[in-house]
Amino acid sequence: MKNLLFMLADLWMIFAGFYFGWKFIRRYGNYLLGLEWMIVATSGSNFFLWALLGGAEDGFLYNVAYFFDAFSRSVGITLILVMGLMRVTHRYKPSVVVDVGVFALAAVAGLYLQQFRADELHVGPATFYVVVNVLTTAFLAYFVWRLWRIGAKKQAVSAALVTIAGSVIAITYDFFPLPGDDAHRTLFYSAALAAWGFQMFVYYFAYRALHDHNVTAGAGPVSEQRAAAYARKDR
Repeated sequence: MKNLLFMLADLWMIFAGFYFGWKFIRRYGNYLLGLEWMIVATSGSNFFLWALLGGAEDGFLYNVAYFFDAFSRSVGITLILVMGLMRVTHRYKPSVVVDVGVFALAAVAGLYLQQFRADELHVGPATFYVVVNVLTTAFLAYFVWRLWRIGAKKQAVSAALVTIAGSVIAITYDFFPLPGDDAHRTLFYSAALAAWGFQMFVYYFAYRALHDHNVTAGAGPVSEQRAAAYARKDR
């Protein structure tokens, strides 16, 4: 049952990452969020394949899993997430150079931090992950407030709940192992994968609500108004 729960949670995250990542790119041209969502989904696909093949901890897929994990925990679902959401909170659209640069930074961080494995507590990297999550959560609290202020209360509450869930996962990830969990931390990863999937799902609809509001209020450029019209037609 634990393994089945893990597989279902992973499949949910894979679906959410690829499906809503593609929607971010196709409907809104937001490559920061779209590509990061797809990277998370690719990480989940690698994790799924690793589990199906027996979960060996000395193989290539295990190393890849740690790289993707470090990639997203350090820069992906922190700096890239914030920059991507700023498209609807501050009308910020970075240049292609900035887009490429921030993903290159995430790759470098992933390559460096993947060496600190979960078989023992590495206080420095673990603390870094918590700090960047707290900073990201502060911005997400502002994001939730913006949703609430425009009357998108359902999206605001949903975004608040998944943000809290993501923060709990981030804090417990290294410092507080779940009692009774197995050596592979199956219960924890099941909860984490499910939470990350719901974050990608909820943030997409929250982003859409703010985007549509901005266009209706005349706060976005003509290109974004066309994207909003296309999004409504394609729903």
